[in-house]
Amino acid sequence: MRILITGATGLIGNELVKLLLANNHSVHYLTTSLSKLESKPNYQGFYWNPVQSKIDENCLYGVDVIVHLAGANIAKRWTKDYKQEIIESRTLSSELLYNLVKKHPNQVKQFISASGTAIYPESFDTIYDETTTETEDSFLSNVVKKWEESASRFQVLGLKVCKLRTGIVLSNVGGALPEMVKPIKMGFGAAMGNGKQIQSWIHINDLAAIYYFVIENQLEGIYNAVTPHPISNQELTTVIAKTLKKPLFLPNIPKFVMKLLLGEMSYLLFSSKNLSAQKIMDNGFQFQFPEIKKAIIDLYS
Repeated sequence: MRILITGATGLIGNELVKLLLANNHSVHYLTTSLSKLESKPNYQGFYWNPVQSKIDENCLYGVDVIVHLAGANIAKRWTKDYKQEIIESRTLSSELLYNLVKKHPNQVKQFISASGTAIYPESFDTIYDETTTETEDSFLSNVVKKWEESASRFQVLGLKVCKLRTGIVLSNVGGALPEMVKPIKMGFGAAMGNGKQIQSWIHINDLAAIYYFVIENQLEGIYNAVTPHPISNQELTTVIAKTLKKPLFLPNIPKFVMKLLLGEMSYLLFSSKNLSAQKIMDNGFQFQFPEIKKAIIDLYS
């Protein structure tokens, strides 16, 4: 099978590419950087620029599945201009892919899009699943809505569309976890706010495996890409400290302090999302790292 991936050189894309190649699949990838273009057996890069509506149409040759991971990093200060970039990096790129597939019908069978958990309401006790129609009224929630709407258009072209609402991705080479680990390693670790906010997370290996599972089983619809065992921010901080054998003696960091430092983006640290992974498990997926202790030990021991 040949899979076209956007965002292939990012945190999730890099892990997914390794998994696909290890299972003898062929990968085409799109990049906005000419310096990242490579041509290897079963691994071929193609240039695109969604802002300028440019794309090398050869990228679609022989492709069965498109995995759309590209999107501007949300872990940067949300200025007015950057907010627009966050939205457009997801919708313009999807639009470009849509027009390309429309131009070459009856070839691509499945479109898989990354998505976010920000669409769900804040929750401590209520566990939300994919049938939830209630949504949060926030910037990131609106980003997810537009993101998923752009993915849904591919259904008109006869493709099976799958959207993976991804929680906090735990990896030791990127994402949120290394930033949490740094102060703990230096002995300055502390939970955020009251520490009670629920964090629905997933180990990077399990996330790549879910994408692979969706491809292999031609799944469609919305799935939460999160562990079946979400935890509080306080618990996560404690597990990291114990794994690293570091003390936690500082008081929790007040919300207003992070708001001063990070602006509106501080929302990411205090948001509480209590989500179910039952749907993907009911389809037969098995997590390698369902528990936080096992996941942190794997990444940092």
